[in-house]
Amino acid sequence: MPLYDCMLLLKPHVNKESLMDLVARVGKHVYRRNGVLTDMKSFGFVQLGYGIKKLDGRYYQGQLMQMSMMVTPNFNNELHYLNKEDRLLRWLLVKHRNTKYGLEFLSEDDVKGELSKFPRSNIYDDEDIDEEDEDDDDDEYDVAEEERKED
Repeated sequence: MPLYDCMLLLKPHVNKESLMDLVARVGKHVYRRNGVLTDMKSFGFVQLGYGIKKLDGRYYQGQLMQMSMMVTPNFNNELHYLNKEDRLLRWLLVKHRNTKYGLEFLSEDDVKGELSKFPRSNIYDDEDIDEEDEDDDDDEYDVAEEERKED
């Protein structure tokens, strides 16, 4: 199943309960179609570049939500009930192109090619650190302990 992002632009006066109700409704629709919600983000209030005219007025800001999901390709046709939703200003379903996931992501050729881009350096190879310095710290601690015991 391909990965999609569903962008929902809601009217600014919609309360959180109504917003969560709408998101839950879309999520339940995804699960009924054997899909998986992978991520959900709220971008809060956003200023719009132009006013969106609806029956109850013109809106210059809105609440933006993003839902990432893995669903079947014909899922776009099933979301048209959102057109009649009066809490929404706009909605958009965007398909992720050239995204690898599952077994395609784990193929050996791709992994070797990606790893070869990074330099072969070891994070533990520091020439500046001497082992003697570490031992000196311990000796200082032991001397301080002995001085306390003598007092």
